[in-house]
Amino acid sequence: MATVTSATRHLPNDRWPSVLRDKLGPDFCVIAEGLNGCTTVFDDPIDGAHKNGRTYLLACLESHAPLDLVIIMLGTNDLKSRFGLGAHDIAAGAGQLVKLVSADLRGQNGIRPQVLLVCPCPIGPLKLLSDMFAGGVEKSQRLHVFYTQIAALLGCHLLNAGTYVCCSPVDGVHLDAEQQHALGLAIADTVQEIFA
Repeated sequence: MATVTSATRHLPNDRWPSVLRDKLGPDFCVIAEGLNGCTTVFDDPIDGAHKNGRTYLLACLESHAPLDLVIIMLGTNDLKSRFGLGAHDIAAGAGQLVKLVSADLRGQNGIRPQVLLVCPCPIGPLKLLSDMFAGGVEKSQRLHVFYTQIAALLGCHLLNAGTYVCCSPVDGVHLDAEQQHALGLAIADTVQEIFA
């Protein structure tokens, strides 16, 4: 997740995976795989095909196996106007990633990894990125409805990030360090429930 004040990223310890790791403690190994501009399953005609989450995920599953749980939080970049996607299509893209993980047999002892699907929080109000995300605010407010349906259909765990965090008022799209921290704590609580 990029910072809202410059072109650089948050420092590693300010990102939600680091907060998750710290909260879970030494009994868990948390592997962060964040990529700025990553979509669920769509090639980006401007930023490049390497931003396609499906392609990216396949390599991650193989390189980090065995895995017990995969946390997927993608969909915000799919709201960019150049993709022309509705909230249902974005959730369907996230569902394709859940299916990839669920079909993977590289978990511990040949058991498929569990999946925690995190629905991104709604974006807005938009300022600097209003053209890039034109129409995205309204779509983002409906994402949780379709992510909930996808999670129920595919039998994975779900966390609605919008219940816990909101986007920075600086650009309306990214999470600031405080919101990253809050999200990391919320995800940690959910992970602990999954493994309880």
